[in-house]
Amino acid sequence: MNPSGPFVVTGATGFVGRRLMERLGAPARTLSLASDDWRERLAAADFSGACVFHLGARVHLPPGQDEAAYLADNAGKTRELAEAAARRGARRFIFLSSIKVLGEETARPFLPGDPYAPRDAYARSKRAAEEALRAFEAALAVVIVRPPLVYGRGAAGNLEALLRLCDSPWPLPLGGLENRRSLVHVDDLADLLVECAAHPQAPGRTYHAAHATPIGTTRLVTLLRAALGRSARLVAVPVSLLEGFAALLGRREAAQRLTRSLEVDAGAAARELGWVARISPEEAIVDLARSRR
Repeated sequence: MNPSGPFVVTGATGFVGRRLMERLGAPARTLSLASDDWRERLAAADFSGACVFHLGARVHLPPGQDEAAYLADNAGKTRELAEAAARRGARRFIFLSSIKVLGEETARPFLPGDPYAPRDAYARSKRAAEEALRAFEAALAVVIVRPPLVYGRGAAGNLEALLRLCDSPWPLPLGGLENRRSLVHVDDLADLLVECAAHPQAPGRTYHAAHATPIGTTRLVTLLRAALGRSARLVAVPVSLLEGFAALLGRREAAQRLTRSLEVDAGAAARELGWVARISPEEAIVDLARSRR
């Protein structure tokens, strides 16, 4: 479905925001909540009849700041944005959350109705934002979208760090891992956000965004290294030893993102909206690695 404008987009210059703006075209207006004058910008925004896409968020903290900064930026600003949108006539509010609100690992794929179990400050701030939005559901058609790792050309963060690691001549202790990680390509995620703005069944719902086929770390690293023109050079190390060594270096959580599973069930989006992630992780990961060259 193609939604009708007008649209208001926060986080429009980010990795997902740029793709979304391409999808929406001319009717999309941007709203920055990152600058010191964000309240003045919010007060001047025109929400009449608009669909609001709230993608802006704090992902990293500068030195010297604590969890309160996450809560202020990711929960407090979400609450004030939703309040202004509802009061000034917005028709729908699409919030980009994170699968991390449910936890960091799975024994079975996460479902939208699973209980919250955030493990870090960022995830707790996203949970607080989701909870704040429930107060506006009577006045505003709220839709929540939770992606796992979002990838594609231009991706940064953990995926960029893994790319740098793979683009080295050193053997890596990541052979033989049997974990399963869900991914979603940025273009597929942008398509789901647009579908959430258009579909009559979306308001009041929470959707997970992921490709139906997860990928294991061993397979992922093998693909990346091959696309980078390097041999796999993977060494099988017991997970307990790998995580224990990482803990000594203060990197336990980073290691667990490579060794453990995090699967996402996106079936609700398929059943209710007809959305299915179409870009294969294996094909897109090869393209991502080659683009680095």
